[in-house]
Amino acid sequence: MNIAYVRVSTVEQNEAWQLEALKKYNIDKWFTEKVSAKDTNRPELKNMLEFARTGDTIYIHDFSRIARSTKDLLAIVEALENKGIYLVSNKENIDTSTPTGKLMLTMIGAINEFERQNLLERQREGIAIAKQNGKYKGKKAIQIDNFEEYYNRYKQRELNKVQLAKELNITRPTLDKLIKEHEAAL
Repeated sequence: MNIAYVRVSTVEQNEAWQLEALKKYNIDKWFTEKVSAKDTNRPELKNMLEFARTGDTIYIHDFSRIARSTKDLLAIVEALENKGIYLVSNKENIDTSTPTGKLMLTMIGAINEFERQNLLERQREGIAIAKQNGKYKGKKAIQIDNFEEYYNRYKQRELNKVQLAKELNITRPTLDKLIKEHEAAL
């Protein structure tokens, strides 16, 4: 069966160009969604992965439609390979059912990983230089007035961490950091 996965990041974006580009593959089943690729927890992606069977081919317009990172892409491709499902990318002209397609995907993965590591290294170097020049101070520390009161409510089990973070309008990791700092100061 020929299956297509089409994704755009926001409701305002139009997926028509992807639909048009994939028509030539005689698609039997379409999975379309408007959601960010920031994680792999996407309903239609999951539905498609559950629906696809051995021997099926999944068509995408380009790799960025199915995965945001090389790591995610390679994990999805590995899961597909384990089920005997092929992946064809229209833009990159890669078909994992062929030895050349498998080789190209591996090379693209390696190159993307190399580029990502170089980007992170340049970013760290830039931050170090900015710190030396006094231009980078890091993120400002979050100050919460009356944190002691919120902390006591949490300790008395009036609210859990999720509720407390929501009430303070901060993330859970930030709350965990504030609690740790507060407890260290006691």
